[in-house]
Amino acid sequence: MVSETETSAIGNALVVLGAAGVVIPAFARFRLPPVIGFILVGLLVGPSGLGALAADYPWLRHVTIGSTEDIALFAEFGIILLLFSIGLELSFRRLWQLRKLVFGIGAAELLFGGAILGGALMLFTDHATPAAFGLGIALALSSTALVLPIAGTRSAVGRASFSMLLFEDLAIVPIIFILGAFAPTVGGDSTELLFATLWQGALVIAALAIGGWFLLPRIFAQAARAKDPELFLAASLLVVIVAALATAAVGLSPIVGALLAGLMIAETEYHGEVEAITAPFKGLALGVFLISVGMGLNLRTIVEQWPELMIAVVGVIAIKAAVTAALLRFSGFASRGTAAEVGLLMASPSETTLIVLAAALQAQLITSDTAEFWQLVTAIGLTITPLLARIGHDVARRIEMRGGDADDQETPEGRTVIVGFGRVGHTVAELLREHDRPYIAVDADIDAVATARRDGFIVRYADVARPGSLDRLGIDNAQAIVLTMDDPVQQLRMTRRLRQKYPDLPIISRARDADHAAALYQAGASDAVPETLESSLQLAEAVLIDLGVAMGPVIASIHDVRAKMRHDIMTKGKLDHEPRIVNRRHGKRSANVDRS
Repeated sequence: MVSETETSAIGNALVVLGAAGVVIPAFARFRLPPVIGFILVGLLVGPSGLGALAADYPWLRHVTIGSTEDIALFAEFGIILLLFSIGLELSFRRLWQLRKLVFGIGAAELLFGGAILGGALMLFTDHATPAAFGLGIALALSSTALVLPIAGTRSAVGRASFSMLLFEDLAIVPIIFILGAFAPTVGGDSTELLFATLWQGALVIAALAIGGWFLLPRIFAQAARAKDPELFLAASLLVVIVAALATAAVGLSPIVGALLAGLMIAETEYHGEVEAITAPFKGLALGVFLISVGMGLNLRTIVEQWPELMIAVVGVIAIKAAVTAALLRFSGFASRGTAAEVGLLMASPSETTLIVLAAALQAQLITSDTAEFWQLVTAIGLTITPLLARIGHDVARRIEMRGGDADDQETPEGRTVIVGFGRVGHTVAELLREHDRPYIAVDADIDAVATARRDGFIVRYADVARPGSLDRLGIDNAQAIVLTMDDPVQQLRMTRRLRQKYPDLPIISRARDADHAAALYQAGASDAVPETLESSLQLAEAVLIDLGVAMGPVIASIHDVRAKMRHDIMTKGKLDHEPRIVNRRHGKRSANVDRS
């Protein structure tokens, strides 16, 4: 016979799974972030929503969740899986490269933000000093669970956000111990316990890293030989659980162990398979956490205290955004747009804020009413995080657009002009920057321009289809111009116009195929590169080598295909020479760029 507890657990699981099945497709259909949907579902089925009516309508017990604690374990496991997936995207080398951001900006952001928030609480409330600064540190924490899925870890915004969030996750344990040390009834062994936890934690992390270095490749190799995806999943979950339990056993946060597990697997050749297998579980577990956040929203309290709550939310967001943006900007780690976007993205409190608030309540530094108030502030802040991310993106774009012309004036003469900043233009600019060659790129997609500027590229917004737009790029003093647009008709028109106005300017254009390349040569291009040619040749080369054909004959065959392509382009374009870049200013061909 199934017990009432088991029935309740099964019902909660069905409610969560049903919510995920409804929210994800529905919000994806309208291109809305599912984060808001999960929080709204938690509010609807939680204790202050339909759950409050379950006593009068017993059938509601089957579609509601009676208490946040009922799914707290699942929510915590969701955060663990999220940190594990983040670790899979990183490496120890990349973490070492981010050390200045993590321990410099990350530490400064937490300490300065906590100090300013604590000072504001002392100034405008009647909190004692330990309570005020305890609340300040708690509110200075930002949400790993929401920020990183929005920002990622690869972009400039993602790198800065991840670095600060990583330091915050590492600092949770010392924060909790320090709050305990200020408790009115604390004993004298709190400091000793803190140092014991830290050295034991360091020992456990070192043991996990060394053990993972030797054991993980062997474990996943066995799973690969069995050709069974379930074994990969089981091995991955085993590694996560063992690492999380090991760090939790010595007093550290289990999310530290989860991040370490992801980092260790990322160093193996099996990280791609593990990431693909665990991805669906990460999204579902994150949804469970967000549902628990929504369940923490008490509508009655929000209605009764909405002026105070709004003032608190706005104040926390304003202070955190200002501190984070100022630190990133004045330290030189980010541009103005990136600093503003990161500041707003990390302005809300965190899921770990709830943990610190619970620790402060247990230490009797704050009352239960104070803890409930700031828990509501945290839940509201988490709910509006996607909105803050959108606002931050728009603000960053406006800042980058406004500051673009001034940056362009600083670019030296003799630069290369790149028209179009998609994947091809990005690659060209990256190589020019690597070889210290001045350049400027233009694109008609304002979002692409803003993103490129945040990543450090010299790009400005311009629609080259409009008359006179190219004249403002300083082509008179340009060393070359590269056309990488997708529109072949626009490329032909621009090539003719440029050749008529600048007869000595090298024009290098991206071509779709041999026919398009021939037309570009006829229009006056110095060089037209068919994009299908090199990718096809590299693919054919890889196939032939894998089939056992010797390298020499393969290279000879590729040489012949290139020669035939040049001959076809020469014939179709009615050229008197084989296609190659011509140095028109010196009246001779540049043999060093001959692709034969």
